[in-house]
Amino acid sequence: MQALSWSPRFAVAVNRSCRKASSFQAFSSDSSNQSRGGLPRFFSDVLPPSKGSAVRVQGDEFWHMTKVLRLNTDDRIELFNGKGGLVKGCIESIDRTGADVVALENPKLVSTNTTQWHVFAAFGTLKGGRSDWLIEKCTELGASSVTPLLTERSPSISDNRVDRLQRVILAAAKQCQRLHEMTLNPPLKVRDLLPIVSQSKLCFIAAAEATPVLNVLTLSKRESVGSIIVGPEGDFTETEVKLILEAGATAVGLGPHRLRVETATIALLATTMLWSDTWRSTI
Repeated sequence: MQALSWSPRFAVAVNRSCRKASSFQAFSSDSSNQSRGGLPRFFSDVLPPSKGSAVRVQGDEFWHMTKVLRLNTDDRIELFNGKGGLVKGCIESIDRTGADVVALENPKLVSTNTTQWHVFAAFGTLKGGRSDWLIEKCTELGASSVTPLLTERSPSISDNRVDRLQRVILAAAKQCQRLHEMTLNPPLKVRDLLPIVSQSKLCFIAAAEATPVLNVLTLSKRESVGSIIVGPEGDFTETEVKLILEAGATAVGLGPHRLRVETATIALLATTMLWSDTWRSTI
């Protein structure tokens, strides 16, 4: 999947290293639990390569660091790069344009050993911050990616909204201590989704009056990669549902009530993530 590019927020690493640079230390995904302390965490495309080296934090993260949290020199923080990299650091200096952060340790590289769930949801027409909420919760629950799905009843999503959703992902990742960023893919039409469905070994589409999702999961073979599909307000058309099912998706029900797009997405994602985690804990 092609990911939308992130706008740069930081300058390159400061060419100042007190010690010989070393490569990232490898840790399992359990290492992320070790970082759940009280240190404020900030995103940086570039991390210090080794203990004693530094990077310069600028842009939105610098503003949040100094104007919102009012951190100052000698305060300790954490930096992460959204790709599993994490390092504890100390604010060495602050000026009008940015802050220099010095690494207090060699950076860690935390691997992802979780099942990758990809979300395809038709939320382009949602209003009042509902799409923000959907993206925020998908990030917190651990979705690998979210793709805005373009359907007959939800045919578009504005570029301005996509930019905002990128900021929502970053804020949610920091809040929930997530070290691997969730990818927000470019919008996709239903017909372009069909090849992805046909190549997926595990793919569920939320559908009214379908077999309850827990019943389906009980009979499903677990895979390392899975996808969930949720339609727009007013649901998919009959033709769209037929095409998706013929491509290989399995219809699942989410209860007797009519759910909003964001509610259905989170209900299905939470269920499949918990199912995957239960399976992982037994192997």
